[in-house]
Amino acid sequence: MIVLASKSASRKAMLTDAGVAFEAISADVDERAIEQALGNAAPDRVALELARAKALDVHGGGRLVLGSDSLVVVDGQRFDKPRDKANAAEHLRFFSGKVMHLHSAAALARDGEVVWSHTAEARLHVRDLSEDFISAYLDEEWPEVGYCVGVFRIEAMGVQLFEQIEGNYFTVLGMPLLAVLCALREQGELSS
Repeated sequence: MIVLASKSASRKAMLTDAGVAFEAISADVDERAIEQALGNAAPDRVALELARAKALDVHGGGRLVLGSDSLVVVDGQRFDKPRDKANAAEHLRFFSGKVMHLHSAAALARDGEVVWSHTAEARLHVRDLSEDFISAYLDEEWPEVGYCVGVFRIEAMGVQLFEQIEGNYFTVLGMPLLAVLCALREQGELSS
């Protein structure tokens, strides 16, 4: 059994559906401080450092600890989770008609040492969003999308934001699951 250093419902569901036994213990990491310390680092590096920090923050008692993080970049600007519903609407207006680059990262740590890490990127083409759609969407999906970078849950109404998606479905969900499963097999946590 591994430890998932996250409270993300999506990440929990991915592991459960994949048949991975885990215990969820939320990491207590100051994400904004890590981002600030990394300055203008590439988005994939920022996502990876956040995933590594989460994996290292949780004590697994000898078990593998899985940390994961996602980061959204649109027009060269990084976006975090929205502060509130009004901020979510601002994000959606900015995303409208543009390409969202979603960077998902995962890291495995054991006994305070990162033993594996990986990043993946998906490109999500946001369709032109009307004010009426944004309002109706947030009325339906808030507050759940307030916990999501990019203000969407692809497995729910958020799929309506996009006209095209390039990349792995699990990466879009928030964790490069196929790479994680491969690493868990290599670490002896899953049978090969």
